[in-house]
Amino acid sequence: MIHEENSHADAGTDEPSPATVVGQDVEGNDDEREVSVKDAEPSKFAWAKAILWIGPAWVASAIAAGPATMASVLGAGSAFEYKLLWVVILSAFLGMMSQLLSMRLGLLTEDGIVSVVEKKLGKFWAWVLVVDTVIAAGLAQLVLVKGLCDVSEEITGLDARIWAAIWSPVLALSLTIGGYKLLEFVAKILVVGLVGIFVAALFTVSISSKAASGLIPTLPAGSGNNIAAILGGAVHITLITMQSYTMKARGWDMSNHRLACVDIVLSMLFAFGTYSVAIFLVAAAELFPVPEQCPVLTPTCASLALEPIAGSSSKWLFLIGLWCASFTTVGGNSVIPPFLVADKLGWGTTIKDMRFRIMLGCWAFICGVGVFLQGDLFQSLRNILAVGLIATPFALVIVLYMLNDEKTVGVTAGILANATGLLLLGISWLSIGYYLYDMIEPAVEASSFAPISDDPANILVLIFTFVITTLTFVLIGFFVREKWMARKHETRSEMLPQTLPNASSIAASE
Repeated sequence: MIHEENSHADAGTDEPSPATVVGQDVEGNDDEREVSVKDAEPSKFAWAKAILWIGPAWVASAIAAGPATMASVLGAGSAFEYKLLWVVILSAFLGMMSQLLSMRLGLLTEDGIVSVVEKKLGKFWAWVLVVDTVIAAGLAQLVLVKGLCDVSEEITGLDARIWAAIWSPVLALSLTIGGYKLLEFVAKILVVGLVGIFVAALFTVSISSKAASGLIPTLPAGSGNNIAAILGGAVHITLITMQSYTMKARGWDMSNHRLACVDIVLSMLFAFGTYSVAIFLVAAAELFPVPEQCPVLTPTCASLALEPIAGSSSKWLFLIGLWCASFTTVGGNSVIPPFLVADKLGWGTTIKDMRFRIMLGCWAFICGVGVFLQGDLFQSLRNILAVGLIATPFALVIVLYMLNDEKTVGVTAGILANATGLLLLGISWLSIGYYLYDMIEPAVEASSFAPISDDPANILVLIFTFVITTLTFVLIGFFVREKWMARKHETRSEMLPQTLPNASSIAASE
């Protein structure tokens, strides 16, 4: 909300009138700042003010720059050398574009995305969005907690299950007491630190001239999981749905549009993009071909990539970086399911609402069971990003649907916004298709369903893909029908004034 002060400025001055912007953070506390009404007015302090103000997109960037993305780009570089560099770079641009679209929806509606969907499309579609997001974020949270506890065990020697008993209450307390501001602050610091570690490593390894060839799109055999995981790390349903809530928590509206754009470009394109590209190039230079002592890429084996900069300390430096990535992602990802569920139930989405506070704490505790998951950590991290990518097109269609509804946002999306959304959808579906092709190809070659059925997770992924993709196309059908009916009604309305004079003239002649 904006309160004008000194609205009648002196006629002899060009200085803009100040205004006070009042919002609420996730704790429900007033967050009041004085800014210029004409925020486009140049000032030597403009960038300093922007740095103090930025924040919401950094929480998304902290989640994106997590251990799953680290595992994905490390795996891609070690397995395919520089061939997937184009995917890594593309992921940063697509992540920025998806954030810009969801940011615009959040600023225009000044409400949570679930409430917006329920008002426009009804309870069913709101619940589909909630369930879709909770599945993607929930599975991710279980694996991320396992990663955090496993890395903590590797660093300290203390059993991972004990660390789960430690981290669950710590996470619950930090979220229910410290809330969004603490999360945002920690996210900024750790993301910058992570980027610094790998950029420094980049200058100590020998990058082959073959890296340039990685800018040309190619699809190496067996790369479907890696491509889906890399893109899923940046274009993810959790990052899209959380944007409206973090904007709301910061109290931003369309008057902050320019600042929000700067926030996203700095965090997703530059910070996340630099992070991903640096890790990928270091992995391609140092881990390809995969070292003989590392048939499976584990955290210890991945740490070999940092030997040129850290020597014998590379293992500990890598584990600390992986721990930082795990911590920021677990913290940021923890708030997403509670945000959406609370919004759907009509609860407050700040911890002043005791119901939301309790749900936030309980969710943090429940996810501690992730420590009991079995399997290779890095492969599990790649899989959750691929599943997240499968869940994402539905959220993208929701955002585009809302942005093209004038009653919802006040002004419909332009050609650029719609083209961006369609591009995101197209690339997401192509990546999902290639990932599924890699999954079912062994079954096709063997003329048997056994290669798929041997892993129950594959069957669950195929079922989830079928259900959410079907619902996505049904929703697209509703949108097309609505626009067609609106156009038909508009055409009739335009023709009606023309028919009335003709009817009047016939009556007069009679």
